[in-house]
Amino acid sequence: MNKQTADYPQAEISMNRVRDRLLIFIVAYNAENTIENVLERIPTQLLDVYEIEILIIDDSSQDKTFNRSELFRRAGLFPFNLKILFNPVNQGYGGNQKIGFHYAIENGFDWVALLHGDGQYAPECLPELIEPLATAEAEVVFGSRMIEKKQALKGGMPVYKYVGNKILTGYQNRMLHSDLSEFHSGYRLYSIAALKRIPFRLNSNDFHFDTEIIIQLIFAEQRIVELPIPTFYGNEICHVNGLRYAWDVFKATLLAKVQHFHIFYDPKYDCKAEKSAAFNNVEQKFFLEALESQDIQPQSKILLVGNVPGELQEHLRKNGHHVSVKSGSFFNEDQDVTHDIDYIFLLEDSGISLDPEKMIVKLLEITEKRPDIKICVTVANIGFILTRLLLLIGRFAYTRRGIINLNSYHFFTLRSAKKIFTQNGFTLTGLYGLPIPYGSVLSTKNLVKILAGIHMALIKLKKSLFSFQFVFFITPPPSLQHLLTTASKVSGQKSEAIGTIADADNSLQT
Repeated sequence: MNKQTADYPQAEISMNRVRDRLLIFIVAYNAENTIENVLERIPTQLLDVYEIEILIIDDSSQDKTFNRSELFRRAGLFPFNLKILFNPVNQGYGGNQKIGFHYAIENGFDWVALLHGDGQYAPECLPELIEPLATAEAEVVFGSRMIEKKQALKGGMPVYKYVGNKILTGYQNRMLHSDLSEFHSGYRLYSIAALKRIPFRLNSNDFHFDTEIIIQLIFAEQRIVELPIPTFYGNEICHVNGLRYAWDVFKATLLAKVQHFHIFYDPKYDCKAEKSAAFNNVEQKFFLEALESQDIQPQSKILLVGNVPGELQEHLRKNGHHVSVKSGSFFNEDQDVTHDIDYIFLLEDSGISLDPEKMIVKLLEITEKRPDIKICVTVANIGFILTRLLLLIGRFAYTRRGIINLNSYHFFTLRSAKKIFTQNGFTLTGLYGLPIPYGSVLSTKNLVKILAGIHMALIKLKKSLFSFQFVFFITPPPSLQHLLTTASKVSGQKSEAIGTIADADNSLQT
């Protein structure tokens, strides 16, 4: 996410610019005394550049907000196309925004600008605020009251709100690795393309909708530009419960942050495209130590199945092995790719968690013809201590990755994972525990190294409790056909030997 701060550039009006469509969306609640003034202050110069529509959604006001707006429209003096809607049931600040954004998407607008009907945000700033969107410098623009030092206080912002804004924004920046001057301005402009990329409909209907949509935009890597706006606090009635709002913001930001740890999962924050799995140096070290303990022969032919980290492929190739990769499930293999393979590495998303019985059958089919193949399987540990504690307090949430991930239908403890292999005749030749992939959720290398080292020490104490993931090395059982063939072959040899001995005895007797 990029953030820029600057004084207003002079908005350049170009008659040659394609007339993009801008929806000016005004959320209104009990705004009968201010709504007309807000409309009158919208700069008419916007009409020279953009195709404009203004949408007011009155969120079930108890006063004459709708009446005043409708009479203003009927007067015929307003140069803009004005549409006024009324929610018969109050949808809340966030719920009202959802309706307006849906309207913008359904009606093919390019951008939507959010204004408040109480006049707290200056409509006069619209020409400058729209420029970063019009020039493709950003997908989102925020009008910030906090860029210019203490300007918000000079504009009448109460001290307690100013201090609260600063504290919450600082906390959110640290948690989200962002650098915004303000998370809590309601003056926002969005590209419709950006709104289509995020599931804003899942957000709260309450006031912290604004925080949740920023988090979504950050996770979706949308470019955000901030520009300074004047602060104005008049006689408008504040409908926000400050303490509750602060708590909601704190909680939403914290829950969004821990999504990266794959312990909690909330689909509204699942806005980032999944990237290929990757090991950091610490995690790769532990996994490769497990591999090296098995004395993999030089020049081995290895098949990697699943979402395979590029670092693992590269390391094996550098060690002289011949590596082939099959992404995704191991089940839908149209042709035999194992006829000359020495090792099969089945990573967790290769199918063992989806249908372990089917995976075992597939392995038995392969090894019936190739009983000399060696197999490595990684399995997540549902008995991991953190998962046990979460279950103890009633938390069972699927996550994008991790132990209880979205692709898991079956879960394993150490005992149950061992059983599924040994019960089917496989021989366990090696078992290792791996720690949490700290490198994928923490950026400080030294901290990652320390935590991983401590975790590995705990794993040595008790694998079943502290392993985040198990690495099993197994060899296949001889198939029944192989045993039958072997028995037939050996019995033939023994019979032949007996015949030879009998012939020798007869010769001696003769």
